[in-house]
Amino acid sequence: MTMTRYFRPLLPRCKVLVCAGLLLAGLLTATCPAQAQKLSPLHAEGPRMLDATGREVVLRGYNVGGWLLQESYMLGTDTLNSQWRIKQGMLRTMPEADMEAFYRRYRQQFVTKADIDLLARQGFNCVRLPLHYDLFLTPAQRHARTEVIRDPQNDATLAAYVQQLSQWYDAGELFARPQQLDGIRYIDDVVKWCAANRLYVVLDLHAAPGGQGTDANINDNFRPLDLWKRRDEKGRLIYQDITVRLWEQLAARYRHEPTIALYDFINEPHNLNPDHGLSADNQELNVFYSRLIDAVRARQDQHLLLLEGNGYGNEYSNLTPDKLTARDKTNLVYNGHRYWCSNDPTLTDPNPNQINLIANLVAFRQRWQVPVWVGETGENSNEWFAAAVQDLNAANIGWCHWNIKRVDSGAGLLRVAPYGSLLRPEGRSALLRNVRFAPGQLNRDVAAALTQAADYRAPFRPLTIPGTLNAPDYDLGRDGVAYHDTHSARTDYRDNRPTNHGGAYRNDGVDIGATPDLPGGFAVQELETGEWLSYTVTVTTPGAYLTELRLRPGPNPGRLMLRLDEQGLGTATVAPAPGWTTVTLTTPSLPAGRHVLRVWVEQPVQALGWMRFSPAAPAAEVGRH
Repeated sequence: MTMTRYFRPLLPRCKVLVCAGLLLAGLLTATCPAQAQKLSPLHAEGPRMLDATGREVVLRGYNVGGWLLQESYMLGTDTLNSQWRIKQGMLRTMPEADMEAFYRRYRQQFVTKADIDLLARQGFNCVRLPLHYDLFLTPAQRHARTEVIRDPQNDATLAAYVQQLSQWYDAGELFARPQQLDGIRYIDDVVKWCAANRLYVVLDLHAAPGGQGTDANINDNFRPLDLWKRRDEKGRLIYQDITVRLWEQLAARYRHEPTIALYDFINEPHNLNPDHGLSADNQELNVFYSRLIDAVRARQDQHLLLLEGNGYGNEYSNLTPDKLTARDKTNLVYNGHRYWCSNDPTLTDPNPNQINLIANLVAFRQRWQVPVWVGETGENSNEWFAAAVQDLNAANIGWCHWNIKRVDSGAGLLRVAPYGSLLRPEGRSALLRNVRFAPGQLNRDVAAALTQAADYRAPFRPLTIPGTLNAPDYDLGRDGVAYHDTHSARTDYRDNRPTNHGGAYRNDGVDIGATPDLPGGFAVQELETGEWLSYTVTVTTPGAYLTELRLRPGPNPGRLMLRLDEQGLGTATVAPAPGWTTVTLTTPSLPAGRHVLRVWVEQPVQALGWMRFSPAAPAAEVGRH
């Protein structure tokens, strides 16, 4: 997945577990490691995925992207754009052996059993594992690819690498000793960790040999679409041959592994079209998928096989089961990737084979009697996350959220602290420390959006009166339940307005910005008329309170109204002024106990930092002063 690519023209494309309460309460007990039992292999029966007992299994989980293939935006290195460019930058200042040592440490620490255990505790039941094909090369073979990284625009260097791959392919030296390959070790670890938690695994070839599209950030390719175009000296589409060989070896090794639910042949093929010298109707994908299906089945492997359409995984013209030429078309699953599109289950795309919209997913499943699954979704606000997974759940469509970890971002399940520059020794050392699992990295708002019911609302932090309430610590929950913001989700890929204008602290539609001068370090910004925030509070001492609101006025008079449950507490009028100011009001007597405090914006203010509630002085005492 990447932030900078998407969509065929005029056909919106979007990237997504959830049910009432924590994701399927049954899953929470089923995923307890102490009760772990061997998972049942999955198969397709009509439009459903079933285990060996005939029980339907709906896979709802998380991608562990950024681990075995780095995508720059998740690391905060957007200017580098792809993993090979990151490596190229490192090679300018360090030997290749030191670069390889860094990547070994990075992979040892980015995802561990602790991360997988967390996913199980949250109630998810599967993990999608994005893989780079170079992890299945020996060190000597990977060195040959690194030589291309040093000078990727040199056609002779690239041609020499392709010829070496051809020679290794013909000699049977590619993927020949699986137990010695890094990629196999990582798969084995993830399978072991997931099996202990009763989570299924999806193997995803995220960066295929040669690259399955034009976006190097996704597939780490040196030339666009080389998987479909590059021929060796014998005239073979050698990258395709190599990809088939890799899946043959994976099938031979894992054909009896029930923890693996799906083989995802190639991630997000895109821009296969006449503008790039290819067909207009996915002919290349049809031939290649049919060949891959036959190759895996020839290894007596009956795993579910996930097909991804053109246009970043969504468009299936000429790829429907009646069009494929594979000999065995059982146990196929069709994929959608959903980002930045509408979650309205009634909206349809005019192309029935474009299946990122929920109605098209449902119709495609019914028409072709095949399971559908959303292999990626996310990269939006919590409001969009919650709507997406709740509507997908209602349609009984499984999904896998993108992505588990992000640097300095509230959109991932776990937030990795900033580390500086990946091209400096101190930055790399900090990154290796910061990517390690720690419970404090959990973005609780993201977890709640993915695992709770539509009407869920709960405290983000314990808040008491008397005391100070930081404005960004409003309740967990959806827009209209815990807060209201005028722009809380992106539902059109062409609309690039941020849903959180400050981009800090939380991932809701509420605009939150860093404000170092405030005790909490953050403030709610751009409060517009009609917006509101709710806070679950405990009043420990009944009585009237002096309420101070620390805020930044706007250019015009502002007004905020406070309510406790159904009781009005008063209105704070804010005169225009530069900088921060404090306005006060005195509440009527507040009852002890647990309540919901709401702040309503009647006229805009620029920012609200905190609200402080102090017992009001008795009237007689006020008179003496």
